[in-house]
Amino acid sequence: MSFQNRVFGCVIVKSINSNYNADFSHQPRTLPDGTVYATDKALKYAIKNYLKDIHPDEKVFYFKRFDKEFKPFSLDEAYADMFPDHADEKNKTIVAKDILSCLDIRLFGATFAKKGKSKDSNVAISVHGPVQINHGVNIWHENNIFSEQIMSPFRNPKASDDEEGKSDASTLGRQSKLQEGHYLHHFSINPNNLKDITVLAGEGAASISLDDITKLKEAMRKGVTYYDSAAKAGTDNELLLWVQLKKDSKVVLPNFNRLITVKKDDNKMAFDFARVASLLDKYTNDVESVEIYYQSENTKVDNPPANAQLLDLN
Repeated sequence: MSFQNRVFGCVIVKSINSNYNADFSHQPRTLPDGTVYATDKALKYAIKNYLKDIHPDEKVFYFKRFDKEFKPFSLDEAYADMFPDHADEKNKTIVAKDILSCLDIRLFGATFAKKGKSKDSNVAISVHGPVQINHGVNIWHENNIFSEQIMSPFRNPKASDDEEGKSDASTLGRQSKLQEGHYLHHFSINPNNLKDITVLAGEGAASISLDDITKLKEAMRKGVTYYDSAAKAGTDNELLLWVQLKKDSKVVLPNFNRLITVKKDDNKMAFDFARVASLLDKYTNDVESVEIYYQSENTKVDNPPANAQLLDLN
C-alpha cells in the first residue's frame, strides 16, 4: 500500500561525553557562533545502518561496501554487485526501476550517474527523495567541548628522538568530545517527490509504501542508539516527533528547531512543546495525527499538542 500523507517532525539525539558527528579535525562540528551541530548525513548514516542490519531483506544502496581486496566499491561496482544481470545496462527505465527497489533511495533520493563502456551508454538519473532531513542543531544551552590525550600501545617508527613522543615511546593521540548536547534534526516527508520518476520508469517502479514508512519511523527511533562505537558511545536516540497531515492538506509547517526547548527537571530532560502545540492549534483541520516517542524513565514531555499520542521510544 502506497503512503500518500505529508509529514513534518524532528529527531532529537542526546550526546553525553561523546562525539556524535566530528569534523575532519575530529572535533564536534560548530557553527560560527560556537553552537554545536551535526550534518544530516550523520542521522541518515545511522538510519541506513539500522535498516541494513535489522531488515536485511531490504536493499540499501548508498552504504560503503568492500570488494575481496577490502577496497570500497565505486558506484558502478556497487550497482554491478547489487544488480549483476544489469551491470552493463544503459536503458534508463530499467536502471530507474533497479535503484527505486532500494529502500534508501526511495526514502532519501539520489543523484545516480552510472558510466557505461562508451559515452553513449552513460546513465544519469536524479531521484528527489521524499524524506528531507535538516542539520541537527544543539538546543541545549551549553556547548562545552573538551579534549583528552590518549595513548596507543604502539610506537611511531617514523618519529625522531627530537620530536615530541620520541621514537622509542608509544604514540600519543587526542580525542575531543561534547560534554552534553541535544541535537534536533527537523525533517519533512513528501511522497509526491517520487511521482515524476515513478511515472517515467513505468509499471513496476516502486514508490514509497506504508511499510517503508513503518521501517523509517523505527530507524528514526532506534538507529543512533543501535550504532555504537568508541567515539559515539554516549550518543543515543532521545525523542521523535511525528506530525502527519491529512492527504488533502496543503499546509507547510516551519522548522521545529526554535519551537522546542529543553531543561533538566528532577533528574530528567524536560522538553517543552508549548510553541509546537500553539502552532498545531492553528491547523487542527489539517493534522491527522501527532505522535511523540520518548523514554519516560529519563525524559519528560511538557505541554504536548492536543490529542498527541505519547509513546515509548522502543
